[in-house]
Formats: sequence, C-alpha cells, structure tokens
Amino acid sequence: MLPSVRSHQQYQSFVERQLRLHYSNGSLLFIAKDWCLVTKFWITDLSGTFDTLRSSYSHRGPEAVDPADMLRSYLLMLEVGQPSITEWVNDLRRCPLYAILSGFEYDQTPGVGTFYDFFRRLWAHDSPNLAPRRRLSRKKPERGKKGEKAPTTTPNRIAKLITQLQKRTVMQPQSFDTLLCLFQQQFLSVSASYGLLGDVHTLSIAGDGMPVQTAAQIRSKRLCSCREQGITQCSCHRKFSQPDCDIGWDSNRNRFFFGYHLYSFVAADSPYDLPIYPRLQRASRHDATSWVVSAHEFTARFPEYTWDRVLLDAAHDAMAIYEYLQSQQITPFIDLNQRNTGNKKYKDDITISRVGVPICKKGLEMKDRGYDSTRARRKYHCPLVVKGVVTCDTPCSDSPYGRCVHTYTKDNPRLFPPVARQSDEWVNVYKRRTTCERSNKRTREDYHLEAAKHRSTMMSTIRVYGIAMCQHIDAWYQESNLDLKRMLLSA
Repeated sequence: MLPSVRSHQQYQSFVERQLRLHYSNGSLLFIAKDWCLVTKFWITDLSGTFDTLRSSYSHRGPEAVDPADMLRSYLLMLEVGQPSITEWVNDLRRCPLYAILSGFEYDQTPGVGTFYDFFRRLWAHDSPNLAPRRRLSRKKPERGKKGEKAPTTTPNRIAKLITQLQKRTVMQPQSFDTLLCLFQQQFLSVSASYGLLGDVHTLSIAGDGMPVQTAAQIRSKRLCSCREQGITQCSCHRKFSQPDCDIGWDSNRNRFFFGYHLYSFVAADSPYDLPIYPRLQRASRHDATSWVVSAHEFTARFPEYTWDRVLLDAAHDAMAIYEYLQSQQITPFIDLNQRNTGNKKYKDDITISRVGVPICKKGLEMKDRGYDSTRARRKYHCPLVVKGVVTCDTPCSDSPYGRCVHTYTKDNPRLFPPVARQSDEWVNVYKRRTTCERSNKRTREDYHLEAAKHRSTMMSTIRVYGIAMCQHIDAWYQESNLDLKRMLLSA
C-alpha cells in the first residue's frame, strides 16, 4: 500500500515536538555533535523521495513506510559512522535522537527487512549484481610501479571506446538510475541553487579514480570435477560471490587489491569539493577508460550542465581524450604522463620540449607571445630578443624580432593545448585538480567507505551515493547559520 507522505515542514514540526517531549525535561542531554546532526537534517528537504519511487510501490497490502524517512535514516547512519544496517536498527531502538531525526516515533522504528526492501526500490536490476555469478576467471593486471600512472593496455583502446560510445544515439539505462535521479533532484540541484558547484553553465570538472577493497581475496566455487581428476589449476567456469569485482593494482599502496574502482567527477570550483557523479567500475579498469565511460553517461543524463574545463591527472594523458575535448569545445588541463615525454621534431628544424614549447637552434625554449583563439594557434619568438634587439651571435632569421614559430592545436592538441602548461593560468586552474583527492579522502576515511562488509554491487553503489549525499548535506550545514538549540528546546 502507498505510504503516507508528509512535507518537509511537517517533518520539522514532528522533530520539534518529539525533541521537546524527550529532551526538554533534562533527563536526556545533548552534546555539540548532536546539535550538528539536528541542524543538518532540519535543513535537508527529502520530501520529494516518494515522487521518484512512486512506481515501485503497490496500491495493495500493508501501508509502507515513507521513503523519505527511510532515506533520511540511512543518511543519518552514514553521518554517525555506523557501517552495519543490523546495528543501526538496534541504535534506532536504543537512542531516541536517531529515531526522531529519521522521522520515526521512538517506539515504532523499522526493522532490518524494511531497510532492505527500501534499498531494492533504488536498484533497477533483477539481481544485486550486474554480471552473472557463473563466469571465467579474469586476468590479473600487470604490476605497476609505486606512484606512477599506468599506461593504457593498447594505444588505440581509448579512441575505439569513444567512437563506440558516440555511435549510441539512445541513452542506455543503468541499474543506479533511480539513485542518480534522487541525487540530482534533491542534492545536486540544491547545491547548484546555492552556488556551491560554481556556474553549472561553465562547469570545471575534475575526475579521479580510487580503489575500493571489498575482500581480502577472490571467493569462488568450483563447478567442474578437475580437482578429482588431479588437475589443481584449471580454466573452467566458477561461481563467484562477487562477480562484478576483480583484481586491480593500487599504485599508491603498491599492492594488488580485490574490489571496485570508484571513479568520481567533482566540481572543481566548489569550495567544499562536492562530488557530482560517482561511478563504480571494476577494479582492473584504467582511469582513462573510466573517464570516457563516466563522461558519456554524465553528458547524456545531465544536458543542462555545460562543461567548460576538465582537470585530470597524468593517467588521462591520451590523445583521444584531447581530441574528444577539442571537438566538444572543452578546455583540457591534463598533466603529461612521464612515460610519453621527451623532445620531438615538429617542423623543419624545430623541436618541441616535453611540455610543448619550441626549442631554437641554441637549445633554448622560445618565449610565449600568447594564444590566438580565432586561429587556434600559439605564437613563440626568439628567446634572445631583448627590447626588440636580437642578441644571438648566430641568428636564424633576418627579422629584427627574431624567428617566430606558430604551434597549432589541431596538429597536436596534447602538446599544444589552448592554455600553455607553463603559464600562470595553467598553474592557477590546475591546482584545483586536488579537489578530487580531498573528496576521495572524505569518502574513504571520514565516511569509512570500506568499513561496510557489503557483498553486492547494489549495496556498494547505494553506500557510495549515500556518502555523496552526506557530503552535500555537510556543505549546506557549513553555509547555514541556524541556532536550533534555543528554538527547539525553549519553553
């Protein structure tokens, strides 16, 4: 049966009434952290949750719990750092404050099954995992070097993937579309209205991946009789408990891990490092591949968000990505991969340094004279010209200004981007790329992403999006100046 839905103002009235009932007599006391939680959920309007989930509820049967209360309770669980649904149900029955902020009567809190029934409504797939449990073992990736970005497996892999995705005219549905819709309508749009994402019509987006370990080792069950025949190592099909996970290489920790690869888009102009599109991938997937997939999905689902600049690390240093961004009129700010650097010949007797600056016959980098956006080219001139006078003893041009060289973006968008890598503009913009690392740190350490022992992609995805929602709630709290203590508990 459809739930009884209330507005956000009705929820606030409920919280005020219940807090005065349970806490105003002094038998139960608040600490500073409690008031922080009260304020966060007082300003968070989740009343539109049922409208998004309406089709998943039946008109028959017992009355369902308001999905806004279920979502609010789950976000509160993440805020207090409780990784277990079972323990959270016990906390709701033990602590009146948690039940009240969730929107429940203290003695009428939901059970574990009610929470998992709600989670299934957020997942548009018959199975909690996307891949079939019966499959072959995946190949283990090559071991990388500590602190170095791994190259893509084949030179043309990224280009082929971009071409393949661009041929798809119809947006492919995803199992997490309901979650994404809730995230966009009740969190992204609110943060955008507050100006916490920057200008959505000229977005600066930073992207980065993060390993997510779910188990110490692969868990699978043999389906063949090879062991009985004395064959200990076989390539037969097996039944895996986590079919969407595989082995990846963590270059930061210098070890292999089993789990997922979380790739996130973060608003680079946000003062609070707010995520705008988190996406779980297989652990073995490369950052560049994850970016291509996420960019295609994000632009298809959020056409109202216009990209202006993209900030990426050296793992995304692939020519196909530069060409794609150039075709979309997006300015790239991508660090160069040290594996693909070195002086290269450009035209005639001109060579190019590792950062795309022409080098004269003397072996000196030429001076930048600016970028002509109408012709998409950058002008360089002789480095030994001082106040209009050539001081070189062997000048290579009769011009009083010395020799000039133009580099065209169309010739090599990787080495000749619209914004030169050594310019002040590049440094000022690219330093915001670390917003991804700060956002990932909050996801992993502050909200303990890996603490929950989930064994399904459904629950792992719900946890990722729940943490992203909490990050937006934290930003709203920082922007608010409410003093609820006197208002709610005053006589």
